[in-house]
Amino acid sequence: MDAIDRHILIELQRDAHLTNQDLSDRIGLSPSPTMRRVRRLEEEGVISGYRAVVDAARVGYQVTAFIELTLAQQDPATIEAVESRLRDLDQVIEAHTLAGDADYLLKVIAPSLDSYETFVRTKLRELPGLRGIITRFSYATVKDHTPVVPATTT
Repeated sequence: MDAIDRHILIELQRDAHLTNQDLSDRIGLSPSPTMRRVRRLEEEGVISGYRAVVDAARVGYQVTAFIELTLAQQDPATIEAVESRLRDLDQVIEAHTLAGDADYLLKVIAPSLDSYETFVRTKLRELPGLRGIITRFSYATVKDHTPVVPATTT
């Protein structure tokens, strides 16, 4: 990956709607090699997809919570069951496995505190092997959706 590939990735993360011509103008390369590079980055899995970024509050989600889950047991069957259920829960918009005291960190959205409480009682507390839940509510986002700047090997 060279400086041109890195520039392509930054520009597409800022605006995935760019036409190939606009992208080539921004990176200083003609359209044909620009398209070849984008296709190569897609084929190699560096670009894994294109998405619309939706403002959760504007579509009715007023609560954002970060939840640490701790499991009492960590056998393969329990882990697979927990992760399968987490993938199926629409309110869970991110789920990460952790090193340290907690096993998972979730980012959850809900329309209200009441609906969040219902989600915890009916969905999270039903997870197999669950030992504990710690919730932290976000009241403001300071930084979000920052483009990933590819690392250099220098």
